[in-house]
Amino acid sequence: MQDKKNIGAKLALYPTPLVVVGAIVNDKPNWILIGHLGIMGHDHVMISMAKAHYTNQGVIANKALSINIVTQDWLKEADKSGCMSGAKADKSALFEYTLGETGAPLLNKSKLIMECVLEDIYETPGFDNFILTIKNTFAEQDILNDKDIIDYNKLKPVLFEMPTYEYLVTGDVIGKCMKLN
Repeated sequence: MQDKKNIGAKLALYPTPLVVVGAIVNDKPNWILIGHLGIMGHDHVMISMAKAHYTNQGVIANKALSINIVTQDWLKEADKSGCMSGAKADKSALFEYTLGETGAPLLNKSKLIMECVLEDIYETPGFDNFILTIKNTFAEQDILNDKDIIDYNKLKPVLFEMPTYEYLVTGDVIGKCMKLN
């Protein structure tokens, strides 16, 4: 450990996929840019949002949301959804959408969408961590392989890195998991 510096209790799991979360808030679709999310199993995910976010009200009230994976072709619009508050501006017209079976707005422009229902909320200081069950996953045909598995080299999701607040894209394949030995 002599060659490593202790930089404190820093979150060091970046980059993460960048997503736009869609939820109905006060009877209108609302969109928010999120970079704090995680996998909790094969059918559960977690989205972490600051308690002050307007979108949280809709997630709690309707128990449903969509997770829309951001790609470079609509990054500018996605970024805009994170630059304004739904409490101060009507963000319902930012994106064309379709209502899913859960009532969550699904962003038509996203090539990969997970429609989720709220299972639980784990609160940490300043954050609501929404534990979600994936109900449906929608993928454009051109990002799937011949076995209907998502090909992330075709999707090329945008990644979010903090603390620099930079957007990245996925890189080259460097090997196959559990096949390097």
